[in-house]
Amino acid sequence: MYLHPAPLFSTVNDLIDEKINLQNYINEQCDRIDKLDGEINSLLPELRRRERLLGEAEALQKIYPSPESRPPLYGALVGVKDIFHVEGFVTRANSSIDPQEFAGPEADCVSLLRQAGALILGKTVTTEFAYYEPGPTKNPHNPEHTPGGSSSGSAAAVAAGFSPLTLGTQTVGSINRPAAYCGIIGFKASYNRISTEGLLHFSRSADHVGLFAQDVKGVALAAESLCYNWQEISASYQPVLGVPKGKYMDQQVSPEGMIAFKQQLNRLQESGYIIKEVSVLDDIDYITRWHRKLISAEMAYEHRDLFERFAELYRPRTAELIKEGQSISEEELKIARSKRKELREKLETVLWENGIGLWITPSAAGPAPQGLHSTGDPGMNLPWTHAGLPTVTIPSGKAENGLPLGLQLVAPFMGDELLLLWAEEIAEVFRKYQAFRV
Repeated sequence: MYLHPAPLFSTVNDLIDEKINLQNYINEQCDRIDKLDGEINSLLPELRRRERLLGEAEALQKIYPSPESRPPLYGALVGVKDIFHVEGFVTRANSSIDPQEFAGPEADCVSLLRQAGALILGKTVTTEFAYYEPGPTKNPHNPEHTPGGSSSGSAAAVAAGFSPLTLGTQTVGSINRPAAYCGIIGFKASYNRISTEGLLHFSRSADHVGLFAQDVKGVALAAESLCYNWQEISASYQPVLGVPKGKYMDQQVSPEGMIAFKQQLNRLQESGYIIKEVSVLDDIDYITRWHRKLISAEMAYEHRDLFERFAELYRPRTAELIKEGQSISEEELKIARSKRKELREKLETVLWENGIGLWITPSAAGPAPQGLHSTGDPGMNLPWTHAGLPTVTIPSGKAENGLPLGLQLVAPFMGDELLLLWAEEIAEVFRKYQAFRV
């Protein structure tokens, strides 16, 4: 295993208060990366990374010499999925096409992180154009297994302790699934709650920006700087947790995953949570078909010029999706886009009618599959992404093979603040359980 503790919230507070020296911190992180990332391959190589970061740290200290004036993410080293444009870095998107073909101004969310005091550690590996063709990244829990995709490098970098915070995106399941496989927190904001400007888009109707960290408090700290109109809230009650009953679970969760999920629900009930099973998402095959039409048509549009000129440079599965998208009519695409709001309203109506605060499901069908040829099945994440609802994965134990499992929590649209508030309490249930076991 290549794991190392790197909680964002406490790290940033210690950097602000100078309990951790910023230069020493950078050197220690760069030492760890130099020693281990050749095995994990979570970050894109960068010459003189250490020298650049130390220079940026010195400039940051001059701007904020006093702890009292320092911004909330002061000194945090942030990894950025290589489909976001970042000033000073090329955007390659794990493609063989000359990166100058899709250069652009820095992504809004990256600029906001810089304004909050973060330092850009570097670019993290992605699948080709954030679809299924994997990169070289391995799972820090076991390098013979996938870390998930398409935000593979972002999830692995956090799990390995190289970076306490990374940026990712989710168009189907590219935050919640790799977070589960790598045993960390993965948060996908409500649709458009975090700006996608400056992103090399896959599907503008389905692309969501999200975050990875080892702690929910750290994710909430970063989300406050990134999410539009973030509100300080409190809640003095436990939410009722709704479990989708029917084909969505029955068809997609592995037998081992289902056994583990029932055990996880038992632990939550023992901690006082009310669990309600509700029949919903029995039309998961229908939802999946329309989501695929949506993302394939929009990917074909995004790549219309590049694919015409460089089709031979696209890997097979990416080319196949683009060709599929080219066959989708404008009328079908219009219908596919309308299905998003339709599903959102249906899910929220069921939620309100049953007094449910959060949906709860496995984040993936089971633990990370063996091998690097596939990034795993995103089916557990797809309907929530299609509906644009905020989701978070929290670690929830281990499979029989020792690899991590994750729980996916889903809140109503724009309920990101409550989602993370409640996720911290639910994550604590499993932290206490793991501590008790040890």
